Amino acid sequence: MVTRVLVVDDEPQLAELIARHLRREGYEVTAVGDGIAALLTARTEEFHLAVLDVNLPGMNGFELATRLRADDPRTGILLLTARDAVGDRVRGLDSGADDYLIKPFEFPELFARLRALRRRDHLESRLLEVGDITVAVDGAAAQVGGTDVPLSRREFDLLRAFLERPDETLTREWILTEVWGSPHFASNVVDQYVGYVRRKLADAGSGVRIETVRGVGFVLATGADTEENR
Repeated sequence: MVTRVLVVDDEPQLAELIARHLRREGYEVTAVGDGIAALLTARTEEFHLAVLDVNLPGMNGFELATRLRADDPRTGILLLTARDAVGDRVRGLDSGADDYLIKPFEFPELFARLRALRRRDHLESRLLEVGDITVAVDGAAAQVGGTDVPLSRREFDLLRAFLERPDETLTREWILTEVWGSPHFASNVVDQYVGYVRRKLADAGSGVRIETVRGVGFVLATGADTEENR
């Protein structure tokens, strides 16, 4: 099946350059120049991936990512931005994007990140179960005791990483590489997202805990006698 990509950038030359390179890689590409047109296009056509510039007329990339994610949780979303501050990166990920790439970028890196997003979506159908938590890997859905737990895509990927390695200490560097795709993000992003997942699991009444291993990282503790150290 051909992978369909929506490219959104208000610089026509850059949008066409990205589209041309992606077509050479075998993607089917639709390019538009503003956020509102992109949303309308996405609601009339099906796309597997979306490459969004942050600074767009009509609707910025953050808002567009949020709306695309709400419309179809399966779409892989990559933000393109010249903003490299941690706050901007976190805002982008919180908006619903799966990944981001700083401008200027090299096309081989763009291709690699898109391939990673597609690999994630092609995982075989399976369930992960630890204690009262159940995760449907292919559906990006999590439950505690049969009740749905609302998670962003990044939160889901983080929880999945813990469920795949229960009672194993995961370092911040490993988590950044596995979940964010690079160890070069600020490590406090991991702590922030672990906090988000902890609260959602606790609010859902889960007895499974993500504990801090001081100076190392985190562990999904399943033993009843484990003391949480936050």
